[in-house]
Amino acid sequence: MVKKFVVALLVVALFLGVYVLQQKPTPVEPEAAPSVVRAAKIGIMTGTVSQGEEEYRAGEEMVAKYGSENVIHVTYPDRFMDEQETTISQIVAMAADPDVKAIIICQAVPGTAAGINKVKELRDDILFIAGTIHEEPYMMAGTADVLFEIDQPMRGRAIIEKAKEMGAETFVHISFPRHMAMPLLAQRREIMEATAGELGVDFVFVNAPDPTAEGGVAATQQFILEDTPRQAEQYGESTAFFGTNCGMMEPLIRSVMRTNAIFPEQCCPSPYHALPNALGIAVPPEMAGNVPFIIEAITDKVHENNMDGRIATWTAPIAMSFIRAAAAYGMAFANGEFTDKQDIERAKAALYEAAGNVNIRPYDEERAPNLLMVVGESIIFAKN
Repeated sequence: MVKKFVVALLVVALFLGVYVLQQKPTPVEPEAAPSVVRAAKIGIMTGTVSQGEEEYRAGEEMVAKYGSENVIHVTYPDRFMDEQETTISQIVAMAADPDVKAIIICQAVPGTAAGINKVKELRDDILFIAGTIHEEPYMMAGTADVLFEIDQPMRGRAIIEKAKEMGAETFVHISFPRHMAMPLLAQRREIMEATAGELGVDFVFVNAPDPTAEGGVAATQQFILEDTPRQAEQYGESTAFFGTNCGMMEPLIRSVMRTNAIFPEQCCPSPYHALPNALGIAVPPEMAGNVPFIIEAITDKVHENNMDGRIATWTAPIAMSFIRAAAAYGMAFANGEFTDKQDIERAKAALYEAAGNVNIRPYDEERAPNLLMVVGESIIFAKN
């Protein structure tokens, strides 16, 4: 009897165990992960202060405007001709951030096209904007999505005409072989020489050291300081000087002021490009970016030094305007405000907003409609 009772208990226990094992616990739903809104970013690559201060400062300005969490600002090397791999790696590094949706390169030095193409092998969603291009225009127009460039061919005539208006009888063009191998700059030089011939102005070409060569910017600037007075002594006060490199501008303006020569405009025209430093103008922080203030200050300095009508530039700071316009266009794209990378009318509107009274035309309506050429409004300081 006892044996039967024990067996019965064992059977009941067995069934209870099986039943318990078959019961699945009610799953606990995991807490939903909080949604994270990732900030859209743009990347900006400019030169350093020594190679292109205006672009560099504009890059800093965009970081301050949009926030460091939304803008990456890097530089290409001073010796960019010898260090193109560094330029390429900087572009690729910006694109490695998945939140970066647009990249701006100004100036678009050699290595830019290769950097863009390398990124496109990995990602095809990034908008590329190139400003002040150094490589072949048609090739660059087929590589970057939107391009901003000073209208160098049109300047070829306009600068000589302005120099003539300012009293020039001789025009000294200072450059070096690397720049003269750049198609747009070479075309501008040819037009300058032809226009000078038409207007009866003697055209003189002077070879200077390349600032990307071994001696760097310092060697170029020393040459300008030593050679410009010699040229002014040889050709007289009715001599206009023009240089093709940003690093030349401050010593060239100083030399022109000392020799009472003529300065029609910088390589990258702007009231901020070298003129304040060369003329000893201190810009208060609250007046930074105030174009009417700086134009008035330059006019006063020019008049004080009896250089009325002998110094000129554009009213728009064109290099800074390229960065500002590109950043506005790129940030709007990054935030999904439009999807067509080559929205040319929108790009033009951004340029007008940044630069004011400028003329814009495509480099080639058929083959390069996305390469926008810009000419700004000229001003001759203290002109009687």
